[in-house]
Amino acid sequence: MFVTRRLTPGFVIALFAVSVFAAELPRAKPESVGLSSSRLQHINEVLHAKVDAGEIPGYVALVARHGKVAYFEAYGMQDPTTKKPMATNSIFRVYSMTKPLTSVAAMILVEEGKMRLSDPVSMYLPELANLKVATNADSAKTPDELQTKPATNPIRVVDLLMHTSGLTYGFFKGVPGGGAVEQAYIDGGEGDLEISNAELVTRLSKLPLKYEPGTTWWYSRSSDVLGRLIEVVSGMTLGEFIDKRISKPLGLADTAFSVAPGKTSRFAEPFPADKEGLILKYTDPTKPVKFEAGGQGLTSTVMDYARFAHMLLNGGTLNGNRVLGKKTVSLMTNDQLSPTVNRGPFFIPGQSHGFGLLGAVRTEGPRAPGVLNSMDGSVGEFYWAGYAGTYFWVDPKEELVGVYMMQSVKHLLWYATTFKTLVVQAVVE
Repeated sequence: MFVTRRLTPGFVIALFAVSVFAAELPRAKPESVGLSSSRLQHINEVLHAKVDAGEIPGYVALVARHGKVAYFEAYGMQDPTTKKPMATNSIFRVYSMTKPLTSVAAMILVEEGKMRLSDPVSMYLPELANLKVATNADSAKTPDELQTKPATNPIRVVDLLMHTSGLTYGFFKGVPGGGAVEQAYIDGGEGDLEISNAELVTRLSKLPLKYEPGTTWWYSRSSDVLGRLIEVVSGMTLGEFIDKRISKPLGLADTAFSVAPGKTSRFAEPFPADKEGLILKYTDPTKPVKFEAGGQGLTSTVMDYARFAHMLLNGGTLNGNRVLGKKTVSLMTNDQLSPTVNRGPFFIPGQSHGFGLLGAVRTEGPRAPGVLNSMDGSVGEFYWAGYAGTYFWVDPKEELVGVYMMQSVKHLLWYATTFKTLVVQAVVE
């Protein structure tokens, strides 16, 4: 099922995009891969109505099974200001869906013996030696009230991959468990988009850790630090490394930290109101980008990300181009949080989920509706989302891949979980 709807010029453009840009992934009729065409129509019925009601500008979604694309649709507006129709090759800010690519980049270096998961990060980034950890993060009301002590454990490479580094995000000030440490990060300029990866690490080195490294899962700037680590170990910028070692081998023609001048007409934007009142601001990757953030900086398309996801589903390879070894992908996509690691007060994956070296993983056990994952799905599926409304998951058991992209910070959670349910209910064989 390949549908694109909107005004005539967009309709033509979108059909062309499907025929050209989706050609590299095989297509199939839904029934030939065990999906129901009529049930996939529920996606259109639900999401089209939301777009038509003006809740979001538009979206692009893709569903693939057994390595073949069975549903690929663009609907609504790519840019609500210009009224340009959404197209299947529209380019989106993917924010935290940058993290899986940064993790893959790091594991390429681990596979090549250039660093080890157990290495202290300070071996490569010496400013991260002798860090201090807050001892009263839960009770301090302001950064001035924070008390610290020398950290007992070093931050290891694996801690950056698993978000057990003890770092935090400033914009987490208002979430459960957030507070004075997050304010210290805001005051310390951690959210500045006009700095280099190296400068970010320098600023973080002067701020207290929220937790002792290796003890607690807490979503954080870990992937941004990992991006800087990749630069130092590889001798390339993060963008250069991802382009050379991931994007080019996998054919990710539109995945980069900056949108090339010839592609800016394909860049998706939110409603202006969706940019208001945010601590973490929308980026403008159509202009030169200085901060190639390993945790939030990439732009991409649904098809590019689907190709990346299929590389993971295939155990590290796509169309004969191997990016990672099979066992490395298995390590990354299985739960690696030991029982001794505290899940913290804001464990985003939720009940019966763990975390690997790439993102969240569904584990055995009773299920409950999660922030980023509905109750339906298979044990062993792995997934993550992006701040501005992007989401993907891979279900190895069902050989199922789903990718959804829009630009709406305010509506991410509902659309991510609803889209997944609408896809899973279409699996009939």
